Amino acid sequence: LNSAMQYAMEIDALPANPLKAVKWTRPRTLKTVDPRTVINSDQARRLLAATASQGARGERMVAFFGCMYYAALRPEEAADLRLDNLISLPEQGWGEMLLTHSEPRSGSHWTDTGRPREQRELKHRAPGETRPVPIHPELVSLLRSHLKQYGTGPQDRVFVGARGGALTDRAYLAVFHKARGAAFSGPEAASLLARRPYDLRHAAVSTWLNAGVAPTQVAEWAGHSVDVLLRVYARCISGKQDEAKRRILEATRPDDNATGGH
Repeated sequence: LNSAMQYAMEIDALPANPLKAVKWTRPRTLKTVDPRTVINSDQARRLLAATASQGARGERMVAFFGCMYYAALRPEEAADLRLDNLISLPEQGWGEMLLTHSEPRSGSHWTDTGRPREQRELKHRAPGETRPVPIHPELVSLLRSHLKQYGTGPQDRVFVGARGGALTDRAYLAVFHKARGAAFSGPEAASLLARRPYDLRHAAVSTWLNAGVAPTQVAEWAGHSVDVLLRVYARCISGKQDEAKRRILEATRPDDNATGGH
């Protein structure tokens, strides 16, 4: 709204920005990932298995959600994944992908093409920048199976709808929520655990950090700066307190060889 008012001033539609007279304190917002939303590997596998059990539509989306959990792709990055982004999908071991674009949903009224999604550069990246991401062996298997069964869609899209068009958020959200209800126990389903597909990405980044991968490497794979990475995921780095306490004790332990002096 403020930008609109500023623009109105630029074109002389308003003599001044009326919002400048409003006293307002920015509300506090949660800027870190809530650990309660992060699923573990067993829960993720249950969710993917439940996705496959949701009929033909669900079967098409297993690898799609797998890209978010195993490779930390944003939904708009997975939606735009093309065959040439998949650098290697070996029969065994790790693969690799190189992301070049994303396709965020902004609504048909706000795109040049009139379609709900429009291809753009990667988030927080300049046009032409790329992002390498390792492909977990389990995701390699999911992608190989997906491509073998469904091939690719128009413009070599990896993930398309049943009718060959772009995968819509309405379609994958419907499958996700049904799969979540089928995969989780009552208490899990009632909790904040993986309430959104985006939480699968949070789980991937949290897993990498807790596995001891260097933050600089995690930031590169996830498409963050190191500063943002550590700030956003600070509450999801678990199991490090005991090690920190041990190191403090080591650093403050009395020196048995020290002798007093006058």
